[in-house]
Amino acid sequence: MTLNRKAALLALGCVLMWSTVASAFKLTLSLITPLQMLWLAVATSCGILIIAAAMQGKLSLARDYMRESPGYFMLLSALNPTAYYLILFAAYDMLPAQQAQALNYTWAVVLSILAVPFLGQRFTVMNGISVLIAYTGVLVIATQGDLLALDFQNPLGVALGAGSSIFFASYWILNTRKPRDAVASLLLCFSLSLPILTVLMIWQDGFNAIPWPAIGGGIYIGTFEMGFAFLLWMNALRLSTNTAQLSNLVYLSPPISLILLAAIVGEPVMISTVIGLVLIIGGVVIGQFKRA
Repeated sequence: MTLNRKAALLALGCVLMWSTVASAFKLTLSLITPLQMLWLAVATSCGILIIAAAMQGKLSLARDYMRESPGYFMLLSALNPTAYYLILFAAYDMLPAQQAQALNYTWAVVLSILAVPFLGQRFTVMNGISVLIAYTGVLVIATQGDLLALDFQNPLGVALGAGSSIFFASYWILNTRKPRDAVASLLLCFSLSLPILTVLMIWQDGFNAIPWPAIGGGIYIGTFEMGFAFLLWMNALRLSTNTAQLSNLVYLSPPISLILLAAIVGEPVMISTVIGLVLIIGGVVIGQFKRA
């Protein structure tokens, strides 16, 4: 089955956006904290999603969802964007961006593991191979290629980068169990996350001393990592006749991102990161064979 051209163009546009955000994360985190960056990004994304929901006539649908399942959406918002991005941004703050980005791709492997107890799926031999290959990639990145010595350069940063995947995979598991309209659900998740992050910002005195370049960075991330990018991706999925092929376009993002990190941030590409990333993505792709 061939890939719809319009869907492919939308997806490629989204991939290009996502390719730039690792550089945006790193540059913005040099000016402010992960919490401040997330608050700016979520506030921006909320604005974009409110406009999108209003244009599509889905504001009332979001209200209905909230009346029906307030606890469900509060849990979703706590997982993503709140916990997932706070932990991921903390990993970016501690690690080279290329390492944090690579570790983030393990969420798809975690999803296949969590699908066994929560969605009743079987854990196959291919699942086992997928997990083994992907987490070998994590070890390569964590030890910067020195596997035999097992000398972890930044164990906390690696734990945060890989651990963030648990929250993102859990978010998608809950979405799968109760499928709802994507725009209305995203709007609720981000809208409910903003008050939580605002309280944390007040507690941490986070509204003080945010420089203008950092505000610009936060708005960029909220637009191109979250709000606008999510809307583009959902439209691409809606138009696509081959979801598997479309999803594989996401794996164009890491190599482009590595080039941009070297050019914009000045972060030299480590061979261990490239090898680890290939192993992680290879593990994810192998895990998709049974679904294909």
